[in-house]
Amino acid sequence: MRDKIEVRWHGRGGQGAVTASKILAEAAILSGKFIQAFPEFGPERAGAPVKSFTRISARPINTHTQIASPDVIVVLDPTLIGTVNVCEGIAKDGILIINTSKTPGETRKTLGLSLGKIATVDATEIAIKEMKRNIPNTPMIAALIRVTGMMKLEEVMNNFKKQYSGKFNPDLIEANLRAMKSAYEKVKME
Repeated sequence: MRDKIEVRWHGRGGQGAVTASKILAEAAILSGKFIQAFPEFGPERAGAPVKSFTRISARPINTHTQIASPDVIVVLDPTLIGTVNVCEGIAKDGILIINTSKTPGETRKTLGLSLGKIATVDATEIAIKEMKRNIPNTPMIAALIRVTGMMKLEEVMNNFKKQYSGKFNPDLIEANLRAMKSAYEKVKME
């Protein structure tokens, strides 16, 4: 992993973009990293565009601003493409991870993006199959882990189970863990 990695999450209210940022940050803390995780809200209603940010570093973080040039951009809802400039500020060697059934090549063509790497995974399909609801955040975390190699999937899964077992029923915890494993295996990258 690089010394510091900055992630910007795009989703809609209710899809778990803010929670995904927090889950990733919590797992990073347990692996000895320094973190920041914070949201940016517009109208606070279900379905409204939401951004969240995660900084992970091997050293203390002294920056306290939004992430303008993210290393990784994660898009939980592909309908945001064309509505929100999800690629804004992406680093030249940045990574874009999108929840879509399209291939990375099709997605690159749709976006007209020539820089960086693109990864896709149908996190919606996985979430509905495993959790019976369209909350693609945990599958998208797993895709990010697979594409970046920033930590081990097991670290994230163990932290998720530990942090959320008191909040969710055991069946939902297990469904999220299955969704993570599935997304980790199915993500495609170009």
